[in-house]
Amino acid sequence: MRRILVAALLIVSAFALSAFSNMESTVTKRKPVKLKTVKPPFLKAGDRVALISPAYYGAMEEVEKAAEVLRGWGLVPVIGPNVDKVYMNKYAGTVEERLADLRWALNDTSIKAIICNRGGYGTIQYIDDIPLKEWRKHPKWLVGYSDISTLHGLLTRAGVMSIHGTMSLSVAKGGNDANSIMMRDLLMGNVPRYEVAAHPQNIEGKASGILVGGNICTFVPNLGTQADATLGKELILFIEEVGESMHNIDRQFRVLAMNGVLDRCKGVVLGDFTDCGTEFSYDGVEAMLREQIEKYNIPLLCGFPAGHDDINLPLVMGARVTIDVRSDGSSLSFDIDGNQQIVQTKDVVIDTVK
Repeated sequence: MRRILVAALLIVSAFALSAFSNMESTVTKRKPVKLKTVKPPFLKAGDRVALISPAYYGAMEEVEKAAEVLRGWGLVPVIGPNVDKVYMNKYAGTVEERLADLRWALNDTSIKAIICNRGGYGTIQYIDDIPLKEWRKHPKWLVGYSDISTLHGLLTRAGVMSIHGTMSLSVAKGGNDANSIMMRDLLMGNVPRYEVAAHPQNIEGKASGILVGGNICTFVPNLGTQADATLGKELILFIEEVGESMHNIDRQFRVLAMNGVLDRCKGVVLGDFTDCGTEFSYDGVEAMLREQIEKYNIPLLCGFPAGHDDINLPLVMGARVTIDVRSDGSSLSFDIDGNQQIVQTKDVVIDTVK
């Protein structure tokens, strides 16, 4: 009887291991998709720009201040119908109200760009409610970061480039800071070629690919959805984060690796990790992530000033980029039309006035 029980347990164990193996295979061997994106038209004086709140709400008076700045830039701001709504003390309206503003901005052909007022949380709540074909029907720039990383993923999968950059509530402070000026200039057709100072955790090399990613705790939960741009081939992965522990950042990054994302990466760009944990004795988050990245023999560019710190320089998500990481510094350039201008990131200060 005992032998029969042992044999039965062995059979069950074999089936369990087989099932686990099959599950792991499903996770790590998803079929990649080809990402082919178009660049929306650059803006010109008189273009209408929608200001919407896809996640948390921002004070209406601040949104109106941002609108005034845009008027000074020669643009025509149009505030979303539901921007002044507040739901559950945090959201800019219900899911349906936020979704309605987003769809209005996407489908109104008179709107030439969309600037998000702020991030926070909430874009994952309607991740499947807008078909990809609707995102690409009228290509236009969408600007934002943090929780807006979800929308960047949707646009990249739909085949439209977007801008990871500063949002309305920051522009409301006057629009004379470097973040706002460079975002405005990019919308108007001035494409930066970034020169970045050397970083001790860099891994030298040169690579080209489609720029995807953003806030790691926002886009990792989107794996397997229609917002998952990391499913593309030949990627340059960009990551930033704010207020997270080291172990949670490590966890999210390992999820990317287990899903085969690092196998599809040609290079990695690490932005700011603002107010993130120090519970491990690594010399920063960059050193912790480098431990995993160096196994893939791809270049790593650390210290790019984008994310939740004071300097948040714009990046064109979904565009083909080239990174060149050298011992004396690095460069990041976009393979898109426009007036190319060299930007020395070490010289950028937050009170720059143009």
